[in-house]
Amino acid sequence: MLKNKHILIGVTGGIAAYKMPLVVREFKKAGADVKVVMSESAKEFVTPLTLSTLSGNEIVVGTFPDQNTNVLSASTWHIKLSQWADVMLIAPATAHTIAKLATGYADNAVTTLALAIRCQLVIVPTMDVDMWHHPATQENVVKLREMGCVIVPPETGELASGLTGEGRLPDVPIIVNTVKGVLRNAHRDLQGKKIVVTAGPTYEPIDPVRFIGNRSSGKMGFAIANAAAQRGSDVILVTGRVSLPTPRHVKRVDIESAAQMHRAVMKYSKNADAIIMAAAVADFTPAKPSHTKIKKERVHSTSFSLELTRTRDILLDLSEKKYHGILIGFALETENGIRNAQQKLGEKKLDFIVLNNPLQNGAGFGSDTNIVTIISKRGKIEKLKKMSKFDIANELLDRVAKNF
Repeated sequence: MLKNKHILIGVTGGIAAYKMPLVVREFKKAGADVKVVMSESAKEFVTPLTLSTLSGNEIVVGTFPDQNTNVLSASTWHIKLSQWADVMLIAPATAHTIAKLATGYADNAVTTLALAIRCQLVIVPTMDVDMWHHPATQENVVKLREMGCVIVPPETGELASGLTGEGRLPDVPIIVNTVKGVLRNAHRDLQGKKIVVTAGPTYEPIDPVRFIGNRSSGKMGFAIANAAAQRGSDVILVTGRVSLPTPRHVKRVDIESAAQMHRAVMKYSKNADAIIMAAAVADFTPAKPSHTKIKKERVHSTSFSLELTRTRDILLDLSEKKYHGILIGFALETENGIRNAQQKLGEKKLDFIVLNNPLQNGAGFGSDTNIVTIISKRGKIEKLKKMSKFDIANELLDRVAKNF
């Protein structure tokens, strides 16, 4: 996805700057051409030599780069780089840097370039929790968003100060995927489309304490919701219990049981242009869940029987109601995958079905990668190589966009 893309990275003087070599390396591994500019204070946390070695390009530090550079002239370096870049990423962006960007202040290499660029600007704020929540910082962030900048919010965790709270640099995959999304979605090919995505497991109650569930992490569905939102669509994400942050610009609807997911999908399917069922919905639910905890003392044998009934099939109900949008299902199979997926595709009148096998290396529950086969109602079978779930999400959405 990033092959031959020009990514310009601005590094400022925050402690999280030491992680930027990892970001540079990931972009390079994906085929991008990376150039880095640094503020003088950034050198206190990461060396220009490290970033130069990993990027394969010389580093610009300060407002007046070395006159002897082979690539840039000291008087017009910012113009040349601004015209070269497909996207500019500023990370870490300190509170000081954010204030400068919001007011158009250009006193170092990073802020000067931010004024000159014509491409999308992605900003990753990192700072201590109280600095992040200060009204001035929040006002500046709002202003930058209004100016069209993409803000990747800081994560919550232990900070350099010893405090715990918002302010940490997001994980490298989050930063990389955001930039990928910006580059891919320059034309926002799903603008104005309403897409319903389901994710995660369902929990079927046995009693107030116990439930029948599954190992779904929700990562695939959340990746689809994130990618669809970045491509301009109006996304409703119906999700079971997962430990994942809500993607930006996505409306999240939390559910627990298969029945709750059924009701939510039916509600939001009205006027939806596409429904993508990535959730692992239970096929069976306890027929008579107990309203009180089942005590082992009440069970007078060494075995315990639980009567189960079938849950309602959401995809089948949608097709029987003659849903007219694009309908996509997922099939998790450990044997006879293609045959079983094709059968499900036909029975439920799907436009596409995404097949995967959790036993494959790199495709298990909770993994950040997946290996899938996309089968269309026209009979086309496409086996994709192992890739990140975000990249798979965009592969799937490419096919959705072509069918609108």
